[in-house]
Amino acid sequence: MQIQENYSLIKHNTFHLDVRARWFVQYDSEEDLKRLLNDEYFFSQTFWHIGQGSNLLFLGDYNGIIIHSGIKGIELLKEDDKYVWVKAGAAEDWDSFVAYCVEQGWGGLENLSFIPGEVGASAFQNIGAYGVEVSEFIDSVHTYFLETGEKKLFTREECNYSYRHSFFKEVSNRGLYYITHVIYRLNKNPDFRLDYGNVKASLEGKEVNLKNIREAIIRIRKEKLPDPEKAGNAGSFFMNPYISTIELRELQKNYPSIPFYVCDESRVKIPAAWLIDQCGLKGKTYGGAAVHQKQPLVIINSDKATGEDIALLGEEVRRIVYETFKIELQPEVNYI
Repeated sequence: MQIQENYSLIKHNTFHLDVRARWFVQYDSEEDLKRLLNDEYFFSQTFWHIGQGSNLLFLGDYNGIIIHSGIKGIELLKEDDKYVWVKAGAAEDWDSFVAYCVEQGWGGLENLSFIPGEVGASAFQNIGAYGVEVSEFIDSVHTYFLETGEKKLFTREECNYSYRHSFFKEVSNRGLYYITHVIYRLNKNPDFRLDYGNVKASLEGKEVNLKNIREAIIRIRKEKLPDPEKAGNAGSFFMNPYISTIELRELQKNYPSIPFYVCDESRVKIPAAWLIDQCGLKGKTYGGAAVHQKQPLVIINSDKATGEDIALLGEEVRRIVYETFKIELQPEVNYI
């Protein structure tokens, strides 16, 4: 177990905000985690568990304990004619894990290539991209329940997954379960998803296989999204909003070309990036924060921004979009 005081979190958030935690604790095994959960001082403090910080916005220094998992490892548990069941430690780098699965010929996660973060966060956030949500391939999630210090195994159904949502994100459960491992059920005979975005066009003239799909996804993401190492960001700042089909018909009177994705008979999903772009907000700044010039769904740390700069710019974007379309955007990032 690693314990450090007055610790800079600049390497633990992709906005690259140089905020500090009073204490930083990394546990490297389940035994470490058990010791931590039996520590009286730990429970007397304010604490927050993080992954790579790719979905966090620190508004200032954290006067408490920031906890990080160091549990790694990838293990093939079992297989049959159709599937493999793979167990991964929560601290495994997500994209490295996807690359490993692609190399093994295991299908399902290739469309989720190049998403920053760790394995544990994939199950917590239900990450998704290019027509795929990770929950489709999660078999179960291993956790520890803070209130008792006991193990708790969640089946996929018990995780209550929906768009960017899980049981672990619900207000009544948030922060009560620490994910140690995730078990994925992946396909030996992949079912390729190519119809979302311009994935199919990027594969023109190439064989459709896991490796080429992964390379296409990485290429598309690099073209569309800023590199967090060059311009600190958390990827999509907002979730795509749902509206009713009645609301859609009203909007189409003024915006006949509004893009949408049908969810069911009564709801559609609208791309938040399109809404923000229509409001002319590309390049809008507040302090050291800016809406990205190419991808308006992304807010970047353009010039030594503070967490407050980024949050206030986000709220200004929400206000303008609501005044224009009467659609309320919800942040995908978590404010700390």
